[in-house]
Amino acid sequence: MTTDADDQPTVRQLRLVVAADDYDAAVAFFRDALGLPEQAAFSGGDGARVVILDAGRATLEIANPAQKKMIDEVEVGRQVAPRIRLAFEVDDSRAATERLVAAGATEVAPPTVTPWQSLNARLDAPAGLQITVFQELRSLDERTGLDGFGTDA
Repeated sequence: MTTDADDQPTVRQLRLVVAADDYDAAVAFFRDALGLPEQAAFSGGDGARVVILDAGRATLEIANPAQKKMIDEVEVGRQVAPRIRLAFEVDDSRAATERLVAAGATEVAPPTVTPWQSLNARLDAPAGLQITVFQELRSLDERTGLDGFGTDA
């Protein structure tokens, strides 16, 4: 990780900014149904509105085209993901999927156990986003020993 002169990480936060045509539906879905706590909200002239939702720890997952294809095959059985897909770790993938479908998401694929031992469901969500909700079924230490699971380091 790159650090600044004070030996502090230079990146403090990952913030994904999404323009939602139906702002109220998107806020209700991600804040109320998915459960992302509201951190701040701002409004301005001409009806401008934004809400910042806390999504917990953030990571940036960079996949090559073969990996993207493989994930789609495992989770959905066919190629469906756009260039950017959001993934949210939850405690219970089945319950989260039911709750999110009731809140307006479209189920693309039901909760499915992956080779990396998580229970993943794929959904089309408000604001034109495709999301995965996933539940880890094994600890990181347990998954590290699985075939194909490791690091590039």
